[in-house]
Amino acid sequence: MIVGIIPARYASTRFPGKPLIDIRGKSMIQRVYERVSASKSLDKVVVATDDERIHAHVAAFGGTAMMTAKHHPSGTDRCWEALQQLGGDYDYVINIQGDEPFIEPTQIDELATVLQDHGVELATQMIPINSHEMLFDKGEVKIVLNDKDEALYFSRNVIPFIKGVEETEWHKHHKYYRHVGMYAYRKDILEQITKLPVSALEKAESLEQLRWLEHGFRIKCVVTEYESHCIDIPEDVAKVLGLMGLK
Repeated sequence: MIVGIIPARYASTRFPGKPLIDIRGKSMIQRVYERVSASKSLDKVVVATDDERIHAHVAAFGGTAMMTAKHHPSGTDRCWEALQQLGGDYDYVINIQGDEPFIEPTQIDELATVLQDHGVELATQMIPINSHEMLFDKGEVKIVLNDKDEALYFSRNVIPFIKGVEETEWHKHHKYYRHVGMYAYRKDILEQITKLPVSALEKAESLEQLRWLEHGFRIKCVVTEYESHCIDIPEDVAKVLGLMGLK
């Protein structure tokens, strides 16, 4: 069984109250919840929040929400607390971003497909890079893979270096992927990774998943063709609506 958990904080530094903003007649968190609920792979969907206003709003539109502590440093930690409250015989948790109001349900199903192999500890998604601009964008996290499509490393820099080739041509000589930030955790692994100390590589790149790799956990990477359109700041609302053809 798989539960989809949507972490939703109110006190975002760049966009306070973000989950409750109106997007064409519905709050962002309602749009995310409804899209996630359309996934064929999830047995349950829950919003994990630290704010009574978000909790009450989710309940008002008929969704399921639970209160979690305010101190959690990441969505991973919030997912673990929510799972403990939820109980049940869930094998995996999928952590779904609460700021992607037009997430494709099929994208969740793509990730869930690899969870049929209970040997998978952690899983995430990736999308091919087909341009020099995207490859060298330090805001995009690149993934280095082994021959089993498991992550060897995540970096904001370009890895591998292509010797003897102009940088503008690198993407034509190697299959590069960028990270799409949706995670699946096996229940027992989720408990373990929430107890790990912050690691040196994690500090350097500001990427939580490097902590898991440094401690020997395996992260399966699944290809998707769906672009992620997240809302980080107020100006992103119009931008995302435009990308979706809804402006």
